[in-house]
Amino acid sequence: MSETLAESGSIDSSKRTWLIASGCAGAAGGLAAAVPFVSSFQPSERAKAAGAAVEADISALKPGEKMTVEWRGKPVWIVRRTPEMLAALPKLDSQLVDPNSTRKPNDQAPAYARNATRSIKPEYSVLVGICTHLGCSPSDKFTSGPQPSLPDDWQGGFFCPCHGSTFDLAGRVYKNKPAPDNLEVPPHMYLSDTKLLIGDDKKA
Repeated sequence: MSETLAESGSIDSSKRTWLIASGCAGAAGGLAAAVPFVSSFQPSERAKAAGAAVEADISALKPGEKMTVEWRGKPVWIVRRTPEMLAALPKLDSQLVDPNSTRKPNDQAPAYARNATRSIKPEYSVLVGICTHLGCSPSDKFTSGPQPSLPDDWQGGFFCPCHGSTFDLAGRVYKNKPAPDNLEVPPHMYLSDTKLLIGDDKKA
């Protein structure tokens, strides 16, 4: 009788072990199945990148040069303007549609960029490189003076080859051109003297 009980206890123990193991395996399988399901609610890396702020290292940007970064699928230009470029800006007001960025101010530039240079730091211009006419991307025309398709008194800026719109080095559109508005200044802030954050201007 004692032998039978011992055998019975052995069988119960092995059954219990098997049941626990099966239960754990089932739980692990359920969890594994749930992970992709839960992950489907998370934004993809591409979706995150599409709306995320972008850091730009401007330490190597020399006066008179431009660099481009991508934010929300748009080209954002960062131009380090020379003293000569900055000195030319006030002389152009009479030739521009909206020299003081008062038209559609909330769409064109944050409050801190509604000034003569349309910037936080006059030396650096930060602009979305998309023409406000039909969405083409203008070309750099930083050299002043007479050039094909540009006026003889050209002071440097951007030229849209699609339909001939011209913008100065603050992204302000010239009169009598197809583009109705200035180039957009995106939200941005300086993290340091050499780091720029584009797409966010809310200080932590």
